[in-house]
Amino acid sequence: QHPTQALLDLYTIQKELGRLDGIKVALVGDLANGRTARSLAYLLAKYDNVKLYFVAPSVVRMKDDIKDHLNEHGVSFEEEENLLKVISEVDVVYQTRIQKERFGDRIEDYEKARGKYIIDQEVMDALSKDAIVMHPLPRVDEIDPVVDSDPRAAYFRQAHNGLHIRMAWLRMVLEG
Repeated sequence: QHPTQALLDLYTIQKELGRLDGIKVALVGDLANGRTARSLAYLLAKYDNVKLYFVAPSVVRMKDDIKDHLNEHGVSFEEEENLLKVISEVDVVYQTRIQKERFGDRIEDYEKARGKYIIDQEVMDALSKDAIVMHPLPRVDEIDPVVDSDPRAAYFRQAHNGLHIRMAWLRMVLEG
């Protein structure tokens, strides 16, 4: 898991959208290995009327432990391989990179997953005007740099929020 990232992600969503209840989130990319997406899904289960869309190639789908947790807590989710099919429905796109280092010698699986989901102008055109795009960074090629100037691109603000959330967390831990 990645608890500090999940906390800053929740903070970013709250700050950007003004709410955590009733949101729809597309978790996109390497959901099998991505600690950030798994942790965020886990924490979002604590809020009301959240719906998650797991958008991933079959070789890196969300694992059953998270899906079981969501089912136990009554959180609605769908698995989808076509990002454009769900993009207009969501409040948050949480893009992750396909992590080559997680594939080891399974190069063929990596090649099947790599480059399948890229946030580009076509995706942004389909995204709601009130939605945001997040990414735990660093990115490789899964977000076209042309998207950086779009006000819905929240990933740099998200990274900045991480500084404050982690400082607060460290202060709490160190001061008891």
